[in-house]
Amino acid sequence: MQVSCAFPTALSSPDDIALAEELGFDRAWVYDTPQQSPDVWMVLALAAQRTSRIGLGPGVLIPSLRHPMVNAAATATLAALAPERTAVAFGTGFTGRRAMGYRAITWAFMESYLRAYRGLLRGEVVEWEGAQMRMMHPDGHAPARPVDVPVLIGALGPKGNAVARELGDGLFATLQVPDFLGEYSWVPFLAWGTVLDEGEPATSDHARAAGGPGWALAYHGAYEFGGPEAVRAMPGGDAWMDTVEKAPDGQHHLAVHQGHCVELNDADRAAWDAGGAAMLPDVTVSGTRDEVRRRVDELGEQGVTEIVFQPCGPDTRSELERFHEAVQR
Repeated sequence: MQVSCAFPTALSSPDDIALAEELGFDRAWVYDTPQQSPDVWMVLALAAQRTSRIGLGPGVLIPSLRHPMVNAAATATLAALAPERTAVAFGTGFTGRRAMGYRAITWAFMESYLRAYRGLLRGEVVEWEGAQMRMMHPDGHAPARPVDVPVLIGALGPKGNAVARELGDGLFATLQVPDFLGEYSWVPFLAWGTVLDEGEPATSDHARAAGGPGWALAYHGAYEFGGPEAVRAMPGGDAWMDTVEKAPDGQHHLAVHQGHCVELNDADRAAWDAGGAAMLPDVTVSGTRDEVRRRVDELGEQGVTEIVFQPCGPDTRSELERFHEAVQR
């Protein structure tokens, strides 16, 4: 299994990716979350200049945020800056849309977008929004077409699976392990958590800082996909929902996604303190080195081919080192 990492795109991400290369990680993915991050393509370009081996890519792009020509041109640029190292993943928009108050895009839109995007990279004339277009970059402005870059699709259900099978080169999985995962030869699985010392409780300050942001996704996801009652059924869920519902009408999504994948927000802290911390080992890849290794092995048995670890907390180097050492034992 490949061992990769991910980062919620930040100004420090190019340096973090260079560190990940130094530590031996195979690939670095960064998020397309403009409501809380700098531009993903700018950051990847800087990372390409500071590295020489590690794979690079956005994971995942949200189609509605950019015209397909914009993403095609950016993909070609990164492929020129990091040849043979570039891959791209697309998703329907858990954070990249819901944190701005939108629902996820439809799979019909994703399918049409991907057809246009992939056609552009092949150098074809494609139709988008009633107009015909193609990449017309002269020499020195982009690599010659076709630009051959692997494209992965983030999917959990049958509609997404159908699109991924037809238009993708692999499946980008997160939060859940879909039952069709074994159909794909390339499956990165995005995971959060932390490696605990022997005897360290899951409620330690270190566990909270390093594992908490990933743990909080259980509440964020339950709210978005199951609604308030799904959250209230969870340990600490009443405290979490009570905090979110203090936000003005129409702005609950802002309270939910504040600090998403980076730090605990007010609702997350309330749930943690109300007993939700006990869920940390269940909803993240957290535990001792041996426990983390066993969990990663289990994912491999389910069809995951690339574990993607997002470090959290104040010490990125330590979190990356501990995880890499644990899964390489």
